[in-house]
Amino acid sequence: MGSALVPLTLLVLLLTLAASQPNKDDWDIRHFHINSTVTSRYATTIITSRVTNSMDESKEIEFHVQIPKNAFISRFRMFIDGQVYDGVVKTKEQAQQQYTQAVSRGQSAGIVSSVGRTMEEFKTSVTVAAHKKVTFELTYEELLKRTLGKYELQIHARPMQPVADFKVDVYIYEKAGISYIDVKGGLSTKALANAITKTHADKQAWVHFYPTVDHQKTCDSCGEQGMNGDLVIVYDVKRDDGLGDIKTSEGYFVHHFAPSNLTRIPKNIVFLIDQSGSMHGKKIEQTRTALLHILNDLAEDDFFGLITFDSSISQWKRELVQATSENLEGAKVFARNIPASGGTNINDAVLEGAHMLNAHPREGSASILILLTDGDPTSGETNPEIIQSNARRAIAEKFPLYCLGFGFDVKFEFLEKMSLENNGVARRIYEDSDADLQLQGFYEEVATPLLTDVTMIYLGGTNLTKTNFSQYYNGSEIVVAGQITDNNIETFIPEVVAISSNRKVTFSNTNTSVEPSTETVAEGLLQRVWAYLKVKQLLEKEVLLSGPEKEKVKKETLELSLKYSFVTPLTSMVVTKPQEDKTEVLHKPQEGKIQHGLELMHGGGAFPVSVNNAGPIAGRPGIFHDARNSHHPGQHGFLGFFPPLRSQDQRPLAPYPDYDQFDDYMDLLLARAPTPTSRVKHRFLLKENNNSPPLCFDITGSVILKLLHHPSRKLYVNGELKSETNAGFTKIVIHTGDDQHVEIQPEAVTVRGGQSTTRHTGQEAITAGSVTIFKRDKEVDVTAGDVRLVILVHEKNGNKFLWPVLRQKPSASNAEGILVLKPTNYREVHQGSLIIKGNQIIATRSAADDYSVSPPVALTCWLISFENALQKPLQELLSEQI
Repeated sequence: MGSALVPLTLLVLLLTLAASQPNKDDWDIRHFHINSTVTSRYATTIITSRVTNSMDESKEIEFHVQIPKNAFISRFRMFIDGQVYDGVVKTKEQAQQQYTQAVSRGQSAGIVSSVGRTMEEFKTSVTVAAHKKVTFELTYEELLKRTLGKYELQIHARPMQPVADFKVDVYIYEKAGISYIDVKGGLSTKALANAITKTHADKQAWVHFYPTVDHQKTCDSCGEQGMNGDLVIVYDVKRDDGLGDIKTSEGYFVHHFAPSNLTRIPKNIVFLIDQSGSMHGKKIEQTRTALLHILNDLAEDDFFGLITFDSSISQWKRELVQATSENLEGAKVFARNIPASGGTNINDAVLEGAHMLNAHPREGSASILILLTDGDPTSGETNPEIIQSNARRAIAEKFPLYCLGFGFDVKFEFLEKMSLENNGVARRIYEDSDADLQLQGFYEEVATPLLTDVTMIYLGGTNLTKTNFSQYYNGSEIVVAGQITDNNIETFIPEVVAISSNRKVTFSNTNTSVEPSTETVAEGLLQRVWAYLKVKQLLEKEVLLSGPEKEKVKKETLELSLKYSFVTPLTSMVVTKPQEDKTEVLHKPQEGKIQHGLELMHGGGAFPVSVNNAGPIAGRPGIFHDARNSHHPGQHGFLGFFPPLRSQDQRPLAPYPDYDQFDDYMDLLLARAPTPTSRVKHRFLLKENNNSPPLCFDITGSVILKLLHHPSRKLYVNGELKSETNAGFTKIVIHTGDDQHVEIQPEAVTVRGGQSTTRHTGQEAITAGSVTIFKRDKEVDVTAGDVRLVILVHEKNGNKFLWPVLRQKPSASNAEGILVLKPTNYREVHQGSLIIKGNQIIATRSAADDYSVSPPVALTCWLISFENALQKPLQELLSEQI
């Protein structure tokens, strides 16, 4: 099947996987879930979509979602007919080779990417047989950036049709405490108000968005094609005036520095405004509007200058002037009459702006140079490298240069490098109706400098991310991560030195040393934040280098990208599809590049997933690994429960011949009501992070399992399995160190403490000592310090049961229980024979349902004994009482 080039929006191109587009009326999206967990400003989001081909013939089914631009896609997988198809990260060259080979064989191969203002699109498709299902699962991660006093988590909901089972669940944990939380965006409207619930409890917050089918058809961002809009969760954390928030774990640290109650520093600011012919019309009108608002915001102790340029330059005043009311009125008259004609002399404009700031030094002030242009240099000096060199010499690291590129015609790479070389950033201004608001918004980010010449110092620290910052602005945040030398916390001494107004200030823990983080730091989280920052900053550094130095940085970036499964321009994800070994190579687009068809192979990075690395999502294998909600290494959860495939006389059945009919077979099997004396077997899955079938094992009869025992926190969680039922757990009980007992059943949550007993049946937040519980219709969210447990409520043939999923593993090493056991790796030597710990084990091909996701996904598995699966006797994981 050939490929076709299809325009999506202006300058946004997509190489499709087929010449004809799939007909969405032929699909039935059974569920569409978005689950996002934010811990210490680091967000991991999983989008899961289960789709059925409702036709009598094979159909190509599409998965199409949008993710934030700053996010790194870290996993993509498909579940089809009990098999898992994972994306695999490779270098760009290796991916190119596999892609070319697929095309040469006439197979379907494509590159999928596009660029938007704040979002990127991920789009792929797969052929599904008649009346069969496919489950898509996409995971991405991002470090939330603080801007104008808030963090924003942006979630785009676009399932392409109304979905009966539609959910967005967001959980936020901030050790410092959450000062406020709000829900905004196009989906946060009056019509959808009753679909959104928001709960805030000091350090934790929950946001749930459960729109009905009617909601999805009638809201402002909805229609017959379902929802297509944003949900934006906005929040901030509580802050102090000191050193800030420092977390340490496993030899790594992350430092969030954003002191409050500092005195603003008067600023000297020069605006360089492009008035060339290409700015004629709406662009120059929006620029004038933005300038008028910005001038209104200047304080009287600020000094400012206005320079316009086309083929030549013009100053409103030859020197900086104070922002008095009289001067501001004169500047507004000048701004209202800025024309648009001529060429683009960026070189002379930057040099004049730098000269104006250098000629007006003020002790205790902060200088800023802002360039706005919509085109390439066409007048005066036009060589980009010479212009960059001239700017670097003129500015001499005395102040930052911020470059705003208006529209897509601008040479963005040129502006980006010039900004980075001068301690600034480049930002694209999109040609939309709100371009003037975009300009004002950027100005507001730098409008209030609080510190200059900020130096972050870490004695006993190594492998640090960026530690020197020219300015710190009100509402922003500086984040530094690194390793602690020899993991010796006692010799780790952080300190921040900066200039506030005209005096040197030092932020430090003068009387106390940094303490190891005891909660909310899941295994590998801080290492992952460090890697995220390191890769981002290396990519910026590479822009500034050439020759051997550039190659050295590229090599380091590539190694980190492969190790941590992060998106870079140097790696690609290869997806081999189940039908005819179809292959896709998927890339992340680069800002500022116009990409056409196969050029995308060279223009952008990838969202990789590796199999054998230390990363959390594609990390080492996990016992009872929760494929949908694994955020950090070692974070595991139950994956499967399934009554055994046996005949009515209890003889084992042969491996099921037609796995496509597995769901129907399950319904028939579960309909067989067991007698009170029958020994029902409960089946569990051990999910590995590769394409091999998972291991599974059975537990027989009525037992009480130790799910999670956490002595450090005095937290004990047990689960009850009944021999009278072939469903999952009938009851899960949580015991806390403050004598609180929480009993969770499918219909209610009961809290017992002292002489009081409270039964909760509605959807609500519940506090039981040190444990916070959020009860919803089909799941119960349990949080206790560094532990987060989600208990799903399933129903089969009218019987409801529970299934626990460990979303955040405790950081303490003495935690035990079936949820935190390490996996047992295996190697298949031939059909029905596995090698485990050097021993050959006979295994039976069987099947199980993955109950860690809702609705469950059917998987094939290798059935072995409990002892062989977990390398320990079952007795060690049993409890005498619930």
